[in-house]
Amino acid sequence: MNEWVSQIADWFLATTSLGGYSVLLLTIPLAVIQGLFGFFPFATLVLLHISLLGIAEGLLASWIAGSSAGLIVYLLCGYWFTDWFNRKWMHKLKKYEKWQKGLDRYGVWAVIFLRTIPIMPNNIISFMSAISSLKLRSYAWSNMVGNLSSIWLFGLISAPIVFPGVNLSKLVLSYALFLLTLGVIFILRQRTITNKEHKA
Repeated sequence: MNEWVSQIADWFLATTSLGGYSVLLLTIPLAVIQGLFGFFPFATLVLLHISLLGIAEGLLASWIAGSSAGLIVYLLCGYWFTDWFNRKWMHKLKKYEKWQKGLDRYGVWAVIFLRTIPIMPNNIISFMSAISSLKLRSYAWSNMVGNLSSIWLFGLISAPIVFPGVNLSKLVLSYALFLLTLGVIFILRQRTITNKEHKA
């Protein structure tokens, strides 16, 4: 697996002559294509970024690409290609109806959760968000946080494949603290909302 990733990275560098963060000039459009049609898993781009840039910078590049793609797909579905989206995808969302209700109820927290836990494709999450009651600003930051969580988690899983024997203790600890912080914020937020509903 490690040899396969290295071969892909070498081919990419030789073919595109892109290095450093300039790889985003190609991988962001690829992420948008993935976000629209799901032709290939986004994990492919994460592995490519990590192999080219190292763990920390590779995850950062993946976060930039994933967040950009998620926002672009949301805008395309919600503002420019609404009719096409309704014809092409609406019937496919029926099996995710319960998650659509959760998205309408929990808003940004549902986006963060769905981005973190791979229970549905990235493009479906963007499509569902575009037809939900989420405003652009709310979706933008939840998309960024959700992608950060998702890519961070995948980085923990995939880094040993690309760099065997690497020490991930700091990355694991920081991710655990990140999830704990999100959990505390969510609980406090929901408690505030519940109190307001009881007073009303």
